[in-house]
Amino acid sequence: MGRARTAAGRLLGILGAFSADHPHLTLSEISRRTGMPLTTTHRLVGELTDWGALERDERGRYRIGLRLLEVASLSPPWLGLRETALPFMEDLYEVTHENVQLAVRDELDVVYVERIAGRQAVGVYTRVGGRWPLHSTGVGLVLLAYADPEVQELALGSTLKPYTEKTIVDQDELRRVLAEVRRTGVAVSDRQMTLDALSVAAPIRGPSGEVMAALSIVVLADGAEPKALIPAVTAAARAISRGMGFGSVGRAARGRGR
Repeated sequence: MGRARTAAGRLLGILGAFSADHPHLTLSEISRRTGMPLTTTHRLVGELTDWGALERDERGRYRIGLRLLEVASLSPPWLGLRETALPFMEDLYEVTHENVQLAVRDELDVVYVERIAGRQAVGVYTRVGGRWPLHSTGVGLVLLAYADPEVQELALGSTLKPYTEKTIVDQDELRRVLAEVRRTGVAVSDRQMTLDALSVAAPIRGPSGEVMAALSIVVLADGAEPKALIPAVTAAARAISRGMGFGSVGRAARGRGR
């Protein structure tokens, strides 16, 4: 990683050194990953730790601090989404006892902002704050299907990484799948991430009808019947959409017309 030119850039570079694969780093590792001198790293890491953006564990390693997560939780489309969605996610979990996930799009990735893990459900790789390419998950297919055409073309023109033999890596096939998602309003991702999991996902809309997030349920692929899961997932997604203001624009317009 190149040396940052500004103070803000250096601080952001330190935060960017952490990842899902490297959630804990020593001072030397941060220095090496950012390309900054150890003395500079020590000073800036100290400032970030004092503010709460970083925390130091008992082994002397650093991790992302709670203060930073608190600030990040205020960022749209997170603002109000998790709080609105969680009761309906809990209802969906109580009905199915399967994994329930909430996600938004960031460029060509899907980012998980909330999840409820079923104790007896199929294991999943996802975690809150984790990200995966859009083409490889149910929520990602939903978010990509309703993204701007420019985003879709960028995704289709990128290298579609295979995670299993079932992962969609053909551009023409992905185009057909996205068109089907828009036609039906639901995505079924069958063993794309792991060969034992299947997900059913539906869009969550904001006040103007824009797709701002996606909700999914992840179940064991063997013996799964997606058609039986679709009504519960879509009903929960519609309820969250109403909570986020979907339909309020039309209701307000009708009220002004009286």
